[in-house]
Amino acid sequence: QVQLVESGGGSVQAGGSLRLSCEVSGYPISSSCITWFRQSPGKEREGFAGRLPGGNTFYHDSDKGRFTLSRGTANNTLILQMRSLKPDDTAMYYCALQRAWCGASFHKGDFQYWGQGTQVTVSS
Repeated sequence: QVQLVESGGGSVQAGGSLRLSCEVSGYPISSSCITWFRQSPGKEREGFAGRLPGGNTFYHDSDKGRFTLSRGTANNTLILQMRSLKPDDTAMYYCALQRAWCGASFHKGDFQYWGQGTQVTVSS
């Protein structure tokens, strides 16, 4: 059974940083595509950063340079480092997984497995 658990959310002031984790069980990160999504109240869930099975990462143009994906030291964990946070970054953050034979995608319909989300709140 594939499960994803996000952690690391919290409240920060504008300009601050947060480090989110996505811990995956039941399927190896090395064989999957994982994308981070976020959803603000009243808005669609939108993808903005992802990692491919070979380790390549991709980001939404608006977030390039502020967000970085990397493998965590814990087994089967993906880290999202967020810097220079803005109030507009306030949202629930989710990681989602596609199994093998996947590609770079920000389309939520492509992902079979989701975590429960972690809240990020950025104050001005």
